[in-house]
Amino acid sequence: MKRVVIIGAGPAGITAGYELVKKSSEYEVLILEETKEIGGISRTVRYHGNRMDIGGHRFFSKEQEVVNWWNEIMPQQGRKAYDDKVLGRKVPLAKGGPDPEKQDRVMLTRHRVSRIYYKKKFFDYPVKMNTSTIKNMGFATTVSAGASYLFSVVHKRKEDSLEDFYINRFGKKLYSMFFEGYTEKLWGRHPREISADWGAQRVKGLSILAILKDIMGKVLPGKKDNRHVETSLIEQFSYPKYGPGQLWEAAAQEFEKMGGKILLGCKVVSVATEGSEVKSVTYEKEGKQVTLDADIVISSMPLKDLVAGMNDVPEKVASIAAGLPYRDFVTVGVLVHKLNLKNETKLKTLANIVPDCWIYVQDVGVKLGRIQIFNNWSPYLVKKPADTVWIGLEYFCTEGDSYWNMAEEDWIRLGTKELIKMGVISKKEDVLDAHREQVKKAYPAYFDTYAQIDELIAYLNQFKNLYCVGRNGQHRYNNMDHSMVTSFETVRNILSGRMDKENIWNVNTEKEYHETKDGE
Repeated sequence: MKRVVIIGAGPAGITAGYELVKKSSEYEVLILEETKEIGGISRTVRYHGNRMDIGGHRFFSKEQEVVNWWNEIMPQQGRKAYDDKVLGRKVPLAKGGPDPEKQDRVMLTRHRVSRIYYKKKFFDYPVKMNTSTIKNMGFATTVSAGASYLFSVVHKRKEDSLEDFYINRFGKKLYSMFFEGYTEKLWGRHPREISADWGAQRVKGLSILAILKDIMGKVLPGKKDNRHVETSLIEQFSYPKYGPGQLWEAAAQEFEKMGGKILLGCKVVSVATEGSEVKSVTYEKEGKQVTLDADIVISSMPLKDLVAGMNDVPEKVASIAAGLPYRDFVTVGVLVHKLNLKNETKLKTLANIVPDCWIYVQDVGVKLGRIQIFNNWSPYLVKKPADTVWIGLEYFCTEGDSYWNMAEEDWIRLGTKELIKMGVISKKEDVLDAHREQVKKAYPAYFDTYAQIDELIAYLNQFKNLYCVGRNGQHRYNNMDHSMVTSFETVRNILSGRMDKENIWNVNTEKEYHETKDGE
């Protein structure tokens, strides 16, 4: 029996393991995970009866294979969730599906609301040129934004940077208001220093024209076609009852039932190669090192760390890998009785809180990047969803910097101070409880040696039994579904004997892939 060693128990690693043991009995499959938790950055953290989704994960995909996989692990709800029931909200129900009030392994359908909070006013996200936006911006600013956009339509910039990418799609005025400062907060770099690839990766076809097309498609009669709806425009998404980590924990359990094995607390420190093959993987646990022979290695660990642990790597390749940048992430969970933010939408919510899943904080006067309202992701993430509001304050920093090294109480103090400054809460005594979580290498970044990443990929592809999958495994800002597809493709290659890896590296790179479903 051939041994497959999978590095990392996040979405890509768990998917690869599950698919292999389900589709073949020829492999002994072992997953090594550095932490003590399943799910990677898609894990769910439990704290004092409340749950935190690290980063926020909408379960939405244009890839039907991914949707089917999710539903196989966690079926869609057949009865209303607690808040929908209390509020009388309509929600799609699957015939014969589980009741979330009685069963735990259930996928909910949630309404997507994400807005921008800028100068103490809410703007639609993505930015929409509607009456609300015009009212909030004021007449003069609106005219300036419109003129700026029209100028960008006529005078297209060569897209050498992320700044060029945004200005071409939104105009300079809206770019300066809603993209420039936030992007610098997120990456610690000005958009002119970042590759336009990042925009193509995350924003894809989104623009003022795409937004107008989406609006007209909803207003005008005729058959609705969701194949070309941009990910940022979706209005509903699926979500596990207890957060994304619940799905990955359930998938891990199924993987082990089928004969797979997961070792937690095992940090991979080296990958030994000989000629064109990987021969073994060495991990460290509780100060001791263990070496495993491997016939196949599937790696979702950061490319930077993978290459650093390999032997006989050419100097230039090692330098490219060592220079790959990342942005790290801190979430501060804050429990309050209520927020000062008024719900002026028509959407019903428990205790009439604002209906947002995410609030993007564009103001540059605070370090805070986004606010998650966990009550709106799922009422089951909150111990008392009718009486308290459980929010996540999302910050972006770099491992080792002064912010990353701050103590938990200092993070809580900073978060509380910024919430007061923004008018989200009134005073520090409003905070009933709080907790901080840190995530290393949450965001692979598109600058520094990233421009030379093709040379690194070509080197890694020489090893016929090494496969790189997932967000960090490919140093690509993949969503969860794209990370899963890299694993689907990898397993297909292994089982079919396909030697080249072009299909694996091409996931989430072609425009056609973003905008259509296969075969349609």
